[in-house]
Amino acid sequence: MSTISPEQPAPAAATTLETEVLIIGGGVTGTGIMRDLALRGIHSILIDKIDLCAGASGGNHGLLHSGARYVSTDLEAAIECRQENELLKRLAPHCIEATGGLFVAVEGDDPAFADEFPELCRRAGIRCDELTVAEARKLEPHLSDRLVRACRVPDATVDPFHLALANVDHARLTNGSLYRSHTELLRFEIVDGEIRSAVCRDHRTLAPLTIRARQVVNAGGAWAMNIARLAGCADVDLLYAKGTLLVNHDRMTRHVVNRLRPPGDGDILVPGGTVSILGTTSTRIQDLDHVAPTVDEIDRNIREGAAMIPALAGARYTRAFSRVRPLLQGTGNASDRAASRGFALLDHRSQGLANFCTITGGKLTTFRLMAEKAADLVAGRLGNRQAGTTATVPLPGDDAGRWTEPGAAPKHWYKLNDPGDMILCECEMVPQSAIDEIVATPPGAEREVMSIEAISLRSRVGKGPCQGSFCGIRVASYLYDSGYYRDAAGLVHMRDFFDERFKGQRPVIWGRQAAQMELAEALHCGLLGLDALDAD
Repeated sequence: MSTISPEQPAPAAATTLETEVLIIGGGVTGTGIMRDLALRGIHSILIDKIDLCAGASGGNHGLLHSGARYVSTDLEAAIECRQENELLKRLAPHCIEATGGLFVAVEGDDPAFADEFPELCRRAGIRCDELTVAEARKLEPHLSDRLVRACRVPDATVDPFHLALANVDHARLTNGSLYRSHTELLRFEIVDGEIRSAVCRDHRTLAPLTIRARQVVNAGGAWAMNIARLAGCADVDLLYAKGTLLVNHDRMTRHVVNRLRPPGDGDILVPGGTVSILGTTSTRIQDLDHVAPTVDEIDRNIREGAAMIPALAGARYTRAFSRVRPLLQGTGNASDRAASRGFALLDHRSQGLANFCTITGGKLTTFRLMAEKAADLVAGRLGNRQAGTTATVPLPGDDAGRWTEPGAAPKHWYKLNDPGDMILCECEMVPQSAIDEIVATPPGAEREVMSIEAISLRSRVGKGPCQGSFCGIRVASYLYDSGYYRDAAGLVHMRDFFDERFKGQRPVIWGRQAAQMELAEALHCGLLGLDALDAD
């Protein structure tokens, strides 16, 4: 058994770092900018107040859009999605499963929309093959017997966590660019129309951190408007649309299945690993800090999803989650479904700042293009004339994010054939060797001790049917046995991990999931007493 013995962190102290570019926001766009800049020889520091993919990048279907979903509402976004879909399949195949996608109509759906759909796809350059009902049901036997139309498109699924981790790792190895998690921006120091430094705080140590940079990029996703306000910029104007999704216990289809109608609630089912993700709703909100699934949203998703796949009505759901989409302003009182899925790059010169820009909007599918446009602007301001290369340079298929891939752990474990490599997460077959690898390369400072939640983000730990009920205990125990956790902080990490898992389970506690939760409560509260643990 391997052991992990990092030194204990030094006492919190003020730190100043210098870089060419500060990137704020650790979603896939922020990490994509970090990699794009590194390939041009530009050093950057990427910060996030939580961790990679803590916002919409880590709370979506995992759908690599063909663009077909937007052909009736946003042709430009549809074309961008189609182009980036084709690029990413070539450049990052290790992060993508080429499932293909079906658009299906059932009795009662608008036949005029179904008639127009193939032509709309062709206008966007999206391949669309019309299928007979029998052909569609042969491909996906769970489809409704009320099916009336079906089309096949080149949708796929993508692992955003693997993408983000691979982007960061490639940038780090290319030119030493840095990523710091749990680093919150507090304010900017602005002199003569330029941001001279960003004053931040490390949430783990409460230590102040000052980052001096020649250029600052705001890639904060739904928080981009708030970040821009800290810089005194009033030209970022966003709508906030909350989307709620459910994780199904089983992988019910081989293809992504979309409802063949204008975008609505519960009209996409995405297979991912051994599970399926159903969604999504769209609800206008104002408060970014209190976002959670509601029972009504869950009921709507299931009701609408069951119209195209009836088995969804009685399926077991292990988790629900909500994230916020940043949508470009301009729709007034119209439905958020009609808001642009395109993106905007603002240089903020009209606001009197010469070294600040914001990239916002867009989709997971278009992250590379968004990153390229932002990097073009920043590189030009720095006098770097090297063209971006992310459209031609493959994303390395290294080990940075391999433990996030569903099914990767068992393949690695069987290949290793080490009887001492104990399985810690039985649902997803994650062995202790995976934990060893993950904690050996912490995301920020080299002496950082990782939480179980951070380990979960970088692996499949806690992602299975038991939602961490057992593996949370096993991972914590292993880290104590290995000497990685040495005090009560490890217990706090375990409790925080269970709290985060419970947030997603609470709205779906019925049927078999209720029995699962009773068992988890007995373990975590009755046996370990974590409910009485003093976080201080």
